[in-house]
Amino acid sequence: MGKRDNRVAYMNPIAMARARGPAPNSGPTIQDYLNRPRPTWEEVKEQLEKKKKGSRALAEFEEKMNENWRKELEKHREKLLGGNESSSKKKEKKKKEKKKSNRLSSSSSSSSSSDSSSSSSDSEDEDKKQGKKRRKKKYRSSRKSSASTTSESESDSKDSTKKKRSKEDCEKEKEGKNQHRKRKKADRGDGPLSSESVSESDQIEEVQAKKKKSNEEKEKTDKTKKRKKHKKHGKKKKKKTAGSNSDSE
Repeated sequence: MGKRDNRVAYMNPIAMARARGPAPNSGPTIQDYLNRPRPTWEEVKEQLEKKKKGSRALAEFEEKMNENWRKELEKHREKLLGGNESSSKKKEKKKKEKKKSNRLSSSSSSSSSSDSSSSSSDSEDEDKKQGKKRRKKKYRSSRKSSASTTSESESDSKDSTKKKRSKEDCEKEKEGKNQHRKRKKADRGDGPLSSESVSESDQIEEVQAKKKKSNEEKEKTDKTKKRKKHKKHGKKKKKKTAGSNSDSE
């Protein structure tokens, strides 16, 4: 079996369009639009008059409706005014009755208020006395607590200074022993060696003197800082106690 021949002949679309010729006209042309039938001036005037007549009829209808609406509003107003007059009379009567009742009640309340004012003044005096006692107790307790904290801080500072001094003393003893050993060695040796050892011992003594001065200055600064901290702590506690007293009041 041989293969089928599926080939198709090529057709040029431009050549096909030329062979068909020009396309037929569909719809009106520009000339048809220009040559359309138009109304005359007289027909236009008649149309405008008809429109005016229609608007006049509408205006007449609206005027009639407005007149009827106004009549209904007047009737409604008359009814409301009559009702308001009767209600105003009732209100005046009620006001007069209230005034009479207020006068009677004021006379009775004046006698009762005098009794209540005397009792309230006594209760206020008692409250003030109790408040003063509470403030004194809180102030004393705050003083005691501040004194205890200051004594504890001073004891801690003394312990720390004692420890530092003991360490410095141990270091000085060790340095003295080392110097004594070096001097013995220098004495055993020759003359020039002994002079060198003496100069080294002088240098060591100078270093020790500088260390002592620096340690003394550090101790002074630490003491001043601790005192400032204790003062700040006491002021903060006083402020807290004063604020708590104001809140309790």
